[in-house]
Amino acid sequence: MKNLSIWMDGKIVPWKNANVHVMTHTLHYGFGVFEGIRCYSTRQGSAVFRLREHTSRLFKSAHILGMDIPYAEEEINEAILETIRRNKLKECYIRPLVYLGSDKLGLNHIGASCHVAIAVWTWGAYLGEDGLKNGIRVKISSFSRHHINVTMTKAKACGAYINSILAKSEAIKNGYDEAILLDVNGNVAEGSGENIFIVRNGVLKTPPLTAVLEGITRDTVLQIAKKEGMSVKEEHFARDELYIADEAFFTGTAAEITPIREVDNRKIGNGKRGPVAKKIQDAFFGAVQGKNELFKSWLTYL
Repeated sequence: MKNLSIWMDGKIVPWKNANVHVMTHTLHYGFGVFEGIRCYSTRQGSAVFRLREHTSRLFKSAHILGMDIPYAEEEINEAILETIRRNKLKECYIRPLVYLGSDKLGLNHIGASCHVAIAVWTWGAYLGEDGLKNGIRVKISSFSRHHINVTMTKAKACGAYINSILAKSEAIKNGYDEAILLDVNGNVAEGSGENIFIVRNGVLKTPPLTAVLEGITRDTVLQIAKKEGMSVKEEHFARDELYIADEAFFTGTAAEITPIREVDNRKIGNGKRGPVAKKIQDAFFGAVQGKNELFKSWLTYL
């Protein structure tokens, strides 16, 4: 990473010089928003997957928090592409970050300057290559997903992820690969950084948007499933229904499509990647690699 460069407020700077002041407002309070995006190598060249949707969500997250990004969406799109080009990466993870500066401190953020940084780096399978093929072990967390009125749950906000860090670290310390958080009513919500799907009696289910972050990969899977003619429902389900599901898998930009083979020491289905997860995976990776003409509009080439 040390040899990479980062876009900061319109300038490309070396990794080691991409610094902020210790009194930066977002560093103190977590009041900022971010995105996670991927660029994939295809036969037609490198392409960013669903770039416009991700940038749109970044701006919506900022709007929800009352942050005014000093750039237009298309300017950020071009900055992302330029940052990848300058770093000469064929595949990478992309992290745009919107944060408040050091010119004001205190809980009243109104009037603080707003800044944008864009970092890119090579990042493989978030939950492991073996996890993509054979599935992962997951623990129901002791931490709950934020109540819908505790914070702005539709915003991909920096400070909200303290909850996810606690859940993730708890799972890792207990020998699992990832965590699942329940909502305040005890229904399954999402992973520490992923949406979740289950398959039961031939129906693909995922929690509704009132319970989860509006995932771009979640939407991708829903669109793929409908084109494949699968029966899909967005509805609440409890942990015991998860336990007896035929299949379960996580979705997310980092996690991509990662099967879940076990939850709380209970085998899910046959304890392996199931046929629906495999079908969704094949279609997803076909889309991001430019092999599926049906989804070519999702790719923005460098």
